Amino acid sequence: MSRQIEKASDLFNNQRYHCSQAVLGAFAEDLGITEEQALKIGGCFGAGMCYGEVCGCVTGALMAFGLKYGQCRVDDLVSRQKTNDMTIQFMEKFKTENGSYMCKELLGYDFSKPEEAKIIAENKLFLDICPPLVESAIRIAEKLMV
Repeated sequence: MSRQIEKASDLFNNQRYHCSQAVLGAFAEDLGITEEQALKIGGCFGAGMCYGEVCGCVTGALMAFGLKYGQCRVDDLVSRQKTNDMTIQFMEKFKTENGSYMCKELLGYDFSKPEEAKIIAENKLFLDICPPLVESAIRIAEKLMV
């Protein structure tokens, strides 16, 4: 198990941060940001931004790609293309491995609907379904960030 998987697992499973925070937080040190900064940046992306949209594991990884390789100069189209390519590759691999990159499809319920959020909580779906997704996101991201 890689250092990033161990860190993400601890943040998600033990400390109960969002999946987005766990994934970005696992890469924080390598990206030159503090864990606190990563946790704050990733804080609004869990549960598909609370609407069951793109899984927080995915958004956490994409934020890491942006921090490492993202365009920060208007004329740097190479970085823009690199991060676009990484985004597409990551999302395709994540979907192939997990069946979807949409939170509501992965969980089978839509967190934004109160009656479905109740089912998610009662059945502890975040605790059962999400840990392998966190690990999957880290594994895929590690391979792309070489």
